[in-house]
Amino acid sequence: MKEIEELVAKLGLDKQLRLDEMPGIDLYMDQVIQLFENKYADTKRNEDEKILTKTMINNYAKGDLFFPVKKKKYTRDHLVMISMIYQLKGALSINDIKGVLEGINNQAVRGELDLSGFYSIYLDLCETNTGDFMGELAKRYAAVNDKCETNSEDINRKVLLIASLVHMSNMYRRVAEKIADELLEKNSGEK
Repeated sequence: MKEIEELVAKLGLDKQLRLDEMPGIDLYMDQVIQLFENKYADTKRNEDEKILTKTMINNYAKGDLFFPVKKKKYTRDHLVMISMIYQLKGALSINDIKGVLEGINNQAVRGELDLSGFYSIYLDLCETNTGDFMGELAKRYAAVNDKCETNSEDINRKVLLIASLVHMSNMYRRVAEKIADELLEKNSGEK
């Protein structure tokens, strides 16, 4: 179990861009990229992986994943939306993300939603999720060890653990996609 705890510690699963880490001034795109690269550098799988690029941000903007930028500067609210997109893109398609965030974007533009407050709730949920995940990971690890024979090869245990974790991930992703589909259907019915 110790090796799993060490592995998880290296992943930076608790890394989130906090509101107090977002500058109080508007940023240019290069500054936004630098902020995200600095914050999430430890979470990259390898050195070649990019956290955020100009192309990504431009595609998010063109795809209406967040409300328009004024004078090429990104506000704190834009940073909140980009952070949400960054987290969601690990499991959802860009079209799903657009649909999921559409209502949030519309409310923010109309001044009906305090994005900072919304994001604070999200960060609180993330903190809870990280704790829950650690407990669930320990259960998955124990389940694999319980099912395997004592003399079972280490590689077999690792493959079973990987398969179990991927299965759990797929179930969570499928539920998220189903809820996203329902949200998209509701949004299209209101238009």
